[in-house]
Amino acid sequence: MNYLLDSNSYIQAKNFYYQMDFCPGYWDWLDYQFTAGELGSVSMVYDELKEYGDELSVWVKNRKHHFLDISDDRTQKQFIEILEHTSTLQNMKPGNIADFLGKADPWLIAKAKALNAVVVTHEKLVAENSTVVKIPNICIKFGVKYMDTFQLLRILKARFIMHIGEDSPRT
Repeated sequence: MNYLLDSNSYIQAKNFYYQMDFCPGYWDWLDYQFTAGELGSVSMVYDELKEYGDELSVWVKNRKHHFLDISDDRTQKQFIEILEHTSTLQNMKPGNIADFLGKADPWLIAKAKALNAVVVTHEKLVAENSTVVKIPNICIKFGVKYMDTFQLLRILKARFIMHIGEDSPRT
């Protein structure tokens, strides 16, 4: 896998710009790119997304194989390094470090580091004195590249073509 998607990459696509009812091509594209070996995610992201009780959770449950195992030695080693680093961060609000470590985010970064993959997230870099832990900051610390969904679409040359069928309005 060259690209690993964060939970918010799926959630924002479903909620906003690639809603499943009007842009099924995006979701087909994800399937295609997984089959091509380009992208996937980690099992912890699967665990987060399957619980929503919506159309995304149904989609995810039908694609458990898109979500990589995190129990391998390389990922575990990287996670421990991320855990140790994150635990020493200054200026954090109480609970922010635990919140970060209790989610898929550190595992996603650890797996990306282990595979030399790129993390795909919509999180933004925050100042060093921030009270929250964000994926881009940890990625930079560990030399893991990151980008957002739109950069990924451009790099992999995604094209979603409009099809006008019987049910489509005509202008």
